[in-house]
Amino acid sequence: MRLKKLQIEESSKPVRLSQQLEKAVTTNYKPVANHTYNVEYEKRKKEEGKRARADKQQVQDMLFSAFEKHQYYNIKDLVDITKQPVTYLKEILRDIGIYNVKGTHKNTWELRPEYRHYQGEEKSD
Repeated sequence: MRLKKLQIEESSKPVRLSQQLEKAVTTNYKPVANHTYNVEYEKRKKEEGKRARADKQQVQDMLFSAFEKHQYYNIKDLVDITKQPVTYLKEILRDIGIYNVKGTHKNTWELRPEYRHYQGEEKSD
């Protein structure tokens, strides 16, 4: 009975207790209008400026050289490599690449079979 009584007393205790403080809390953090990493990011964005469309052949050459290193790329990596707008890059990739929707290389681009391993001949045409 004593064990049951202790158990009931333990369960009836409030989980959270309020506590009165003698002095004010001074370790609060003040709000910052713009954090340093945001400022650095904005500065870097301004230096890069807007992405301008380069010549289509020049972008294709950059893509071919990238695909020589790896077979599959996602669109974000290709944008970083070529420094081109996403819509323009997708427009070019539709001509020379295949977009994988399923499988192990999901949501990645690869070159079409006619462009694979023939980059040197393709440029000479």
